Order: sequence, then C-alpha cells, then structure tokens
Amino acid sequence: MTPKLPRKHGFFEHYEELVGTWTRRLRNRQQAEDLAHDTFVRVLESDSAAVEQPRAYLHQTARNIAVDGYRREDRRCAMESEAIDHSVSSSGDPEHFMQAIQLADSIERALAELPVNCRKVFVWQKIEGLTQAEIAERLGLSKNMVEKYMIRTLRHLRDRLDGLQS
Repeated sequence: MTPKLPRKHGFFEHYEELVGTWTRRLRNRQQAEDLAHDTFVRVLESDSAAVEQPRAYLHQTARNIAVDGYRREDRRCAMESEAIDHSVSSSGDPEHFMQAIQLADSIERALAELPVNCRKVFVWQKIEGLTQAEIAERLGLSKNMVEKYMIRTLRHLRDRLDGLQS
C-alpha cells in the first residue's frame, strides 16, 4: 500500500520505483521499504529545494544509506568475531566457544522480535557508542523516548535470556 504523501519537490512520485529497485537488490520488500523511509526522512531533513534531479538524488541517497548500513553490519560482525575469538583464546574451551555463539544467536533473535526503533537505539548505543542525545537527534525523538526504547529492549533481552537459562 502506497502511503499518501504530499508532492513536495517531485520526490514522492518516485517512492514505488525506489522500493521496487531496492526490493530487487535486497531481496526483501520490508527492508526496501525501511530504506525508502530512511531515504525520504533524510531528503526531507536536508536542503532539498535546490535539487534539480529528484529521482537521481533519491537513488543516490538510498545507496549511501545502504552502504552505511552494510559498513555498520560489517563492524558489528567484526566486533562479535573478535569477542568470540577472545573468549576462545582466553579459555581454550570449545564448550565455552559454543556457548558464546549460542548467546550471540539468542541476542540476535531476541532483538529481531522488537520494533525497529528499539533495535536501532540498542545497536547505536551499545555497539556504535552513540549517546542518547545523538540517537534522539537521528530518530527525531526526545531523549526520554530513546531511554524508554532502551529500557524496553533491555527488559526484553533479559526476559529472553533468562528463559534460556531456566
């Protein structure tokens, strides 16, 4: 379902094309819609009045956001790998290694159960080291709301991880 959006600067007429392009590239319509949303937010927050080619500008912005996302994911994977390597090398215990992998998988599954903003707040604060003020600015929320998302996420993780140990 296409959202009803105002026709500002000719950007919104390219929404379906943008989603279609990124659905093919990502092979996931939900991720493509999230990317399109983030693209439109960034475009609307920028000084886009001077843009002469809205379609090209949208696609380049989406590409930049996607690349940034892949870079963050690569850093996250590298940090997880380093943490697992450290735990294995320090203990030398294969059972400890398997427990670390299972814990990482459990955390990832538990995070996937949460709304996108909860996941973003958690990753940006705990993995990327952003402050709540920086996250609030990125998401266009109050610091109080960012804190509520973090509390909700931590409670959810605690509940899921406590359930594994029982």
